[in-house]
Amino acid sequence: MEQITEKINDLFVSWGFDSSEVGPIMTLVLIIGIAFLADLICRNILLRVVAKLVKKTKATWDDIVFDRKVLIYLSHLVPPIIIYVLIPLAIPNVSALDFIRRICMIYIIAVFLRFISAFLSAVYHVYSEREQFRDRPLKGLLQTAQVILFFIGGIVVISVLIDKSPMVLLTGLGASAAILMLVFKDSIMGFVSGIQLSANNMLKVGDWIAMPKYGADGTVIEVTLNTVKVRNWDNTITTIPPYLLVSDSFQNWRGMQESGGRRVKRSINIDMNSVRFCTSEMLAKYKKIQLLTDYVEQTEQVVKEYNKEHHIDNSILVNGRRQTNLGVFRAYLTNYLKSLPDVNKNLTCMVRYLQPTEQGIPVELYFFSAVKEWVPYEGIQADVFDHLLAIVPEFGLRVFQNPTGEDFREWNRRN
Repeated sequence: MEQITEKINDLFVSWGFDSSEVGPIMTLVLIIGIAFLADLICRNILLRVVAKLVKKTKATWDDIVFDRKVLIYLSHLVPPIIIYVLIPLAIPNVSALDFIRRICMIYIIAVFLRFISAFLSAVYHVYSEREQFRDRPLKGLLQTAQVILFFIGGIVVISVLIDKSPMVLLTGLGASAAILMLVFKDSIMGFVSGIQLSANNMLKVGDWIAMPKYGADGTVIEVTLNTVKVRNWDNTITTIPPYLLVSDSFQNWRGMQESGGRRVKRSINIDMNSVRFCTSEMLAKYKKIQLLTDYVEQTEQVVKEYNKEHHIDNSILVNGRRQTNLGVFRAYLTNYLKSLPDVNKNLTCMVRYLQPTEQGIPVELYFFSAVKEWVPYEGIQADVFDHLLAIVPEFGLRVFQNPTGEDFREWNRRN
């Protein structure tokens, strides 16, 4: 061993080093070798053992943490810590030792910050995959935590470089708070707005929102510190600053999605010239329609009682007025809607007349579809109006529409 040491001393002397410097250099080389050896052992042996143990467990969070290389960043702390602790054995010079230890400390802080950031990211991925947290703005909270982490880390690094306490820097930053607030204005406003949105349950990932002022109408796909991303129905993506969602108004369709139904509110215009009183023959015809049988029979009973009370014969008056084909048609549509399995009977369901216009009298169908998904909802709505348009002629009514070329050709043939 002594012979090997002497040969190494002779080698360093032949390179121009003084014999008194050989010992510290050998010690420094040994310390660096130990540091790299410890790094290799951690990454190639310990981490592999941990990986095998992780794969054997049934939990998923540990797999995610390991896959996110959190432990690798943790293992990178070992070499600089070893060098920081052992370097005084190799460098007797105080000023050089202080400089090297500061560099090591800065590297340790940087690696530690990266480890904490990776750990927070792993925690985010663990919770974002859980059903109860999927609609929470976790990414915004992650980014906020990372910004605070690196801000504190930057202060600590600067304090190490200038050899001052971090509290001194923080005290000095108070004077430049206005500049910092100006620089980080969007981040601060986004952070505060994100807290308000989350605390008041105003917005979640997956919500359908509409904000026409900013061209947003679609599903929220991401809520971050500075932006809310909305995938519109044409597959474009609109980004909105979170503070605009707090300071301005937007429409959130989550209430509809969580309720018992999605509203249908549409009308068709009936030509008022086709409205007439019902005759006995017309009522007999309507009685054969299954959805109107009970209604017509109840009408007949009311007619008989009214006629008997007022000594009227052969009248089709109901409560002093005659039935119209439009009134019977409205009763038919009401019964038709209530017979559909996809209509929520516990919510408002009615057929009503709107204010007549020069384009006829609007008959509005107002009900709630129990199916709320867009495509099936539109299909149910279309089926209802297909049936409505097809059944109108059975009641002697006409749907109003402006004259077309075919109407004029028909008029010319008749004249």
